[in-house]
Amino acid sequence: MASFTKQLADTLADLPLEVFSPAATAKAKLCLLDFLGCAFEASALDPSQQALAAVTPARGGHIVGETRQATPADAAFVNAVKGHGLVREDMHAGSVCHHGVVVWPLLLALAETKAVSGADLLRSAIVAYEVGGRLGRMLIDRELSTLFRPTGLVAPIGAGCGAARLIGLDKQQTAAAIAFAANTSSGLNQWPQSGGSDMFFHPGFAARNAWMAVQLAAAGAYGSPDVLEGKSGYFAAFARRPMPGSVQLFPDGEADILAVYHKAAPACNFAQTACQTALKLVEMIGPGAAPVERISIRVPAAAAAYPGCDNTGPFERSLQAKMSIPYGVAAVFASGRLSEDNYRDLRDKETLRLIDACDLSASEELTAQFPARQGASIDVVLGDGRQLSMGLQDVIPATEAEIRERFRSAAVPIVGGEAAKSIEDFVDRLDSKKDAGRLMPLCATKEKAKQRKAA
Repeated sequence: MASFTKQLADTLADLPLEVFSPAATAKAKLCLLDFLGCAFEASALDPSQQALAAVTPARGGHIVGETRQATPADAAFVNAVKGHGLVREDMHAGSVCHHGVVVWPLLLALAETKAVSGADLLRSAIVAYEVGGRLGRMLIDRELSTLFRPTGLVAPIGAGCGAARLIGLDKQQTAAAIAFAANTSSGLNQWPQSGGSDMFFHPGFAARNAWMAVQLAAAGAYGSPDVLEGKSGYFAAFARRPMPGSVQLFPDGEADILAVYHKAAPACNFAQTACQTALKLVEMIGPGAAPVERISIRVPAAAAAYPGCDNTGPFERSLQAKMSIPYGVAAVFASGRLSEDNYRDLRDKETLRLIDACDLSASEELTAQFPARQGASIDVVLGDGRQLSMGLQDVIPATEAEIRERFRSAAVPIVGGEAAKSIEDFVDRLDSKKDAGRLMPLCATKEKAKQRKAA
C-alpha cells in the first residue's frame, strides 16, 4: 500500500481542471487582494521593518511597499510577515490557520523566478489552500492548538504543495517536497502570554521553509515517503495519534478555499464574533444610557481555551489586546466602534473598567456548532438595572467591497493611486495574464513614491 504522502502527491498530479471552479478562482483573487492590502497597511509596523532589516539586500524578489529587493526566498519571508502584521489576515476556521499569509508570499516569489501564467498561479494557490485546509482539519484540535501555532504546523505543507505544482515538480519530487515541508513545521504558542512578536514571524518562517522544501525536492533530494503517518512522523509527533487516513482533496468537487473568511476586525479570529456581538449591543443600548456594569461573554470552547483569548491584563503590548476576547469586547463598549484604534491606548480607563466587569465562558451549544459556525453571545447589565442580550450564530466576514476599500486605503498612500489601480486590475484579470511575475514589481515602490509617502 502506498504511503499517505505518496497518495497525496499522486492525487495532486491527477487533479481534474473541474475542481478549479469559477467560484474558487474568484475567491483566490479576493484572498490575494486582501493579503496585499494587509501587507501594505502593515508596512510601517515594527515586525515588518524588523523582518526587512533581517534580510540582505539583493535582486530578484520584490517586497510590498518597499524600494529594496531581496532574494526571492527572503522576499517571501518579509512579505509573509507584512501580511500578518495587522492580525487581520484571511482565516480558515476548520484548520485554525491563516493560509494566505504563507501561500501568497511563496507563490509570488516563485513567479518572479519562473515564467508562470496567472491561471497557473491561481490554481496553485487553490491547491495550497486545499491541502492546508484538509490536512489541518485532520490534525488540529483544541489541545494541540494550545501548544503549537496551527499556521506554523500546517501551512508549510499546503503552501509547499501549491509551489510544487507551480514549478512543475513530478510525483516523486512532490512527495519529497511534502516530506521536507513537514520537517520544517513549527511555531510555539507561548507568545500570547507576553504579547511576544514570535507570532508575526511564524508565516515568514513557513514561507521560506516551504521555498527550501521545493527547491531541495527539485534538486533531487529524497524525503521520507511516510513522513505523515510514520511512527515518528508528523501525526505521531504533533497529534500523538495515528493519522486517520489519507488527505481527501476536493470532496464532492468543493474547494476548501471557499471556507476561508476575511476578518472584519484586526484581532484574533476567536475574538471576531464576540466583538461584533458587542457592537450590535452598543447599537441596541443607544446613546445616553446608564453605564454597562456587567458583561457575560459566551464563546465556543476552542475560543475560550486558545492561548491569550482569556487574558484580562495587564496589557503591555497591542498583540496581547488583539488576542484577548475580554479586551476586544470591553474596547467596543468603551469606544462604540470596532477598529484598529481600539488597540492603540492600552490604558484607556473605561476599557480597563469594563474588562474587570467581563466574565468569559465556553458555551456547550456554541461548541457543538464549531467550527462550521463560530458564534458568540453576550449578556449585559446596565447601571439602571436593564438587562440586554445579543447573540450571533457565526462570524460576519468582511465583504468584497470592504476588502477593496481597505486595499485602496492602504496602497494609495504608498504607491499612489495609479499604481494601486494597476495592482487591483492585475489581480482582477490574473487568470488571463501570461506572466504572473509582473505583479510583485507593481507592489514595490519607486523612489519617488517613497518620497511622497514620507512627505
